[in-house]
Amino acid sequence: MTPAHQQTNQSDTVESPSDSEPGAQSIGVHYDTQLPKLPWSRQIQIPLIAALVYTVIRILGPTLRFEVLGWQNAENVYASGRRVIWAFWHRVIIPVVWWRRNCGVVVMNTTAFDGQWTRKVIEWMGYGTAQGSSSRGGLRGLAVMARRIEEGRDCAFTIDGPRGPRYVAKPGPVMLARRSGAPVVVFHIGVERGETFEKTWDHFLLPRPFTKTIMIFAPPIEVPPDADAALLEAKHAEMQKELERVRDIAEGWFGLREAERNAHRAAIGD
Repeated sequence: MTPAHQQTNQSDTVESPSDSEPGAQSIGVHYDTQLPKLPWSRQIQIPLIAALVYTVIRILGPTLRFEVLGWQNAENVYASGRRVIWAFWHRVIIPVVWWRRNCGVVVMNTTAFDGQWTRKVIEWMGYGTAQGSSSRGGLRGLAVMARRIEEGRDCAFTIDGPRGPRYVAKPGPVMLARRSGAPVVVFHIGVERGETFEKTWDHFLLPRPFTKTIMIFAPPIEVPPDADAALLEAKHAEMQKELERVRDIAEGWFGLREAERNAHRAAIGD
């Protein structure tokens, strides 16, 4: 499996999105066939917003310059014959969607309005979706993800999504890890130049074109299949701690001296 970060210097042309693009039909999973009813004014916004966001990602993505630390953590999982459960903060979803595009990763996705246009975008970018949320079908979404792991696909969670609270991890990845045997790997992305929208619940990050980025992966978090409630809680706390650790390093990366960066590189690895 070729990491998507090895593809980031390729030239990508902007395409007209459609539900028939590669990946949309082959790996898309829409468990909740009864989507919540929306007024027509909201329904017509879904394809328009999706097309706009998709276009922004396709234009911005090829300009981003990634440095990746800790990728060996994922490679070691793949070498063991298993898949990975990814977890990351919602704030960095734009660079993440670009970096791991066209790898068939299955993402937990809400059926609410935001989730409906988001689903289109991520499927056009080569992801699958398992429909569910903390309030609607979340456990059914986990069941879908467990099946996709058995089929050889990674799964991913925007771990404080879809609506927060910001930087508070939900338990889905730990529950899925116990069920599937796949470990949880958390990561974060920092950028040298970008805009943070502080009025959004997640402090949404929009990288500027041609900016440098740093992507930091933590070691895998293993959850045994017989884990009881106390161990699940401990693993959840471990995941929260690791998410905070890699966020702190990545967010502060471009304010560090080169000697400090080299120390992190030596400690984390390539």
